Amino acid sequence: TGYSRKASNILLDQDKRSKSNETDIINNLDYVKKLGILSKKALEKGNLDELGEIMNEHWENKKKRSKGMSNDKINYWYNAALENGAIGGKLVGAGGGGFLMFVAKDRAKLRKKMAEFKLEEVRFRFDYEGTKIMMRS
Repeated sequence: TGYSRKASNILLDQDKRSKSNETDIINNLDYVKKLGILSKKALEKGNLDELGEIMNEHWENKKKRSKGMSNDKINYWYNAALENGAIGGKLVGAGGGGFLMFVAKDRAKLRKKMAEFKLEEVRFRFDYEGTKIMMRS
């Protein structure tokens, strides 16, 4: 997104509210945990459409935890993505910055729209080999 943020401030607020047993934050975190389990199942089934829908639900709930989780520009980009080929997505990171990640039905349309915003695409792929130790010589 090009936004930098201090994730520690957002995480500290969530930690404080969790430790004080604030009902809204506890319920939100419990729900997001359930969505994580559903995400795992969708991935194991290879159902990326379902994963995209779950990611969207997760993002909507993540934003409710803190005002600093997103901003007007990120929300604008996210909504434009949904209107241009994305099934769902989320901001990856503690919030307020980081990377927008999407599952898309129409990747070409989504890429074109995000390029209009001058957002840099970072492609990734799943690694099925597990943890590796990397050493420099």
